[in-house]
Amino acid sequence: MRLLRNMMDRMERLFERGGPLEKLYPLYEAADTFLYTPDRVTSGPPHVRDGLDLKRMMTIVVVALVPCILMAMYNTGYQANLVLEQGKFQAEGWRTDVIDALGIGFSPQSLFACFVHGALYFIPVLLVTYASGGAIEVLFAVVRRHEVNEGFFVTGMLLPLIVPPAIPLWQVAVATMFAVVFGKEVFGGTGMNIFNPALVARAFLFFAYPAQISGDAVWVAVDGYSSPTMLALAKGMQAGSSGGVQALVGSGHSWWDCFLGFIPGSMGETSALACLIGAVILLATQVGSWRVMLGVVLGSLGMSLLFNALAGHVKNPFFDVPFHWHVVLGGWAFGTVFMATDPVSSAFTEVGKFVYGLAIGMLVILIRVVNPAYPEAMMLAILFMNMFAPLIDHFVLQANVKRRLARNAAV
Repeated sequence: MRLLRNMMDRMERLFERGGPLEKLYPLYEAADTFLYTPDRVTSGPPHVRDGLDLKRMMTIVVVALVPCILMAMYNTGYQANLVLEQGKFQAEGWRTDVIDALGIGFSPQSLFACFVHGALYFIPVLLVTYASGGAIEVLFAVVRRHEVNEGFFVTGMLLPLIVPPAIPLWQVAVATMFAVVFGKEVFGGTGMNIFNPALVARAFLFFAYPAQISGDAVWVAVDGYSSPTMLALAKGMQAGSSGGVQALVGSGHSWWDCFLGFIPGSMGETSALACLIGAVILLATQVGSWRVMLGVVLGSLGMSLLFNALAGHVKNPFFDVPFHWHVVLGGWAFGTVFMATDPVSSAFTEVGKFVYGLAIGMLVILIRVVNPAYPEAMMLAILFMNMFAPLIDHFVLQANVKRRLARNAAV
């Protein structure tokens, strides 16, 4: 470590003011502060001493994402190997060459084979995300002459988890660059954005390339194989599917399969259990807001109970889907734990966080059940409430001001 520290110190002279690489100082600073704690301290008061800075907060979020990342790689490979085991489809491409070279095969019963196969889909998406988004981050840092912020560290990890395994890599690059520029940098950078950048990228993909982000052929990483998501089945969007609870029960996947994550879907969103583990980590470290999570749960519960009560009066079979099925379908769990709790784009006041989460929970069930063309709703619900988070905080603050003025007047 001493050798690396000395090497970084010698390189610093090249990037300091007056050095030949002065304009690339943000790039050096990003690498240096990633490896070591900055040696600069505040010279004037006030001094705030806190063990949790932006970098440590981002690191905790990434640690909380580890169960979802591991499940993303395993389930992606498991779903593909399960199809290949049937013998009706043949694996092709460079991933097949890698697996053949390793000699691990395509057995769905092999934990290692599933993990490696899934990793060959997940890791390229992750690398493309960090390469394209990181290049934009560094470019804006150089032009604006400020440090490279750590915010994209989490965004780059979130995006591969919310896209299908078979998504083209060039689309990932385009969506990532769009999200960084128009979802964050135009607002001033990390801490200034009003929308969650990862969801902005997901929305861009959904509206720009709907066939590659929502078609049946993208959920299982096998060429020529088509598989619907559980939400599409429940919605009755598949030929021969009546929708509702009957379609879920007759799909061949139990509620426990959905809870554990052994179903087709976006790579990191299938396992509610992995998201629950991440929620425990975020709540234990106080990085994630329990008020937002509780609000989403209560909002979803209340709205699903309302639709269940109306199920006998409408023809839509999705009205009959109970709350315990909603929480294990689509991106509900992942969005509740990792997207809705984004400290930048969510509400800031304590009461506002609960109202914000409550509105997201109500909206996600409302869109899922009522909108016949769009089964997944977590993305739209969170992005919609991102716009109203400042307004929620405004009314909460005004209510506090009025209450204090009334209390003081009474005294």
